[in-house]
Amino acid sequence: MDDRHMQIGEVAARTELSLRTIRHYEETGLVAPSARSQGGFRLYTETDVARLMVIRRMKPLGFTLDQMRDLLDATDRLDHEPDLDIGERKALLKRVREYEQAATEQVDKLRVQLARAEDFAETLRTRLHQAAPAGS
Repeated sequence: MDDRHMQIGEVAARTELSLRTIRHYEETGLVAPSARSQGGFRLYTETDVARLMVIRRMKPLGFTLDQMRDLLDATDRLDHEPDLDIGERKALLKRVREYEQAATEQVDKLRVQLARAEDFAETLRTRLHQAAPAGS
């Protein structure tokens, strides 16, 4: 990944998260800036942006901050601790698999909700079309 540092404003624009949200995630320990400028500004890398994107994708699926932290811990360990013993690696993979299954279940529920919302919008369009005076 790129070692280039970005300030929080650029990260916010790239992730479509507010500055306040990024700072909140920092306060709760989900993400930390990779560095600080001489002036004390937060500086982030592509790795930090990728981490924020994981968090952003988990949020609409109803995952809690603790669950986000747990998943990120598991993936961080899998990615950065090559000397894990087989039992630890299996346990971490099991945790990630459980989150994948939970995410899949939530996506399925959201698809049902979206289908219902689309049906409702179509019902309204039909009603408007039927009730509209001729020629309007």
